[in-house]
Amino acid sequence: MGHMTTESKAARAAGPTLPSSPPLTERQEARRRRILHTSAKLASRGGFDAVQMREVAESSGVALGTLYRYFPSKVHLLVATMQDQLQHMHETLRKRPPTEEDPGARVAQTLMRAFRALQREPHLADAMVRALTFADRSVSPEVDTVSRLTTAIILDAMGLEGPATPEQLSAVRVIEHTWHSALITWLSGRASIAQVKIDIETVCRLIEVTAPGADTAPGAGRRGKPGAGAGR
Repeated sequence: MGHMTTESKAARAAGPTLPSSPPLTERQEARRRRILHTSAKLASRGGFDAVQMREVAESSGVALGTLYRYFPSKVHLLVATMQDQLQHMHETLRKRPPTEEDPGARVAQTLMRAFRALQREPHLADAMVRALTFADRSVSPEVDTVSRLTTAIILDAMGLEGPATPEQLSAVRVIEHTWHSALITWLSGRASIAQVKIDIETVCRLIEVTAPGADTAPGAGRRGKPGAGAGR
């Protein structure tokens, strides 16, 4: 199955797209990329509090007023930074697709790889997650884009032959919520990486349960597999 086909399916399944802004010029796009790079660099050093709009503007070589036209607040900026990080992560994951045969196991493997990428930059991860937590309705378009990217990553890993069913999309949303919650509990020191892995693998079993034609009775899909889930 071609990557572009999978990506387009993922984009359609993730929901309607928001009205798009006029495309940025090459110069504006370069400026935006400098701002996001600076935001990620500052957050990597000191987390949420280290990202100060004036310093971002100075380090990016833009006027403070220009920065605010691109990103009305620090929360907007850091949510956009997470969007940028997820886009890079998606490209990397597509270059090295999961090796597991079962769709649920592929999603679990993919999400753990994404988790470990964030683990390598804990201050940056904390800053981006805090921004998502603080986001109000004014940041909804940026938050929705982060959610659609996460959905696309999951659907890509599933490798569906056709459009996702409503039940599968519901499972994907639950998996997204669990992944986000696991990231928060790990960042706060309330969960180990081992526990996160168990939780992600457990919730990804919903993919098997919601597959078209699956028996959704309690315990379905796990009977006759006494060793299922072993080997963690």
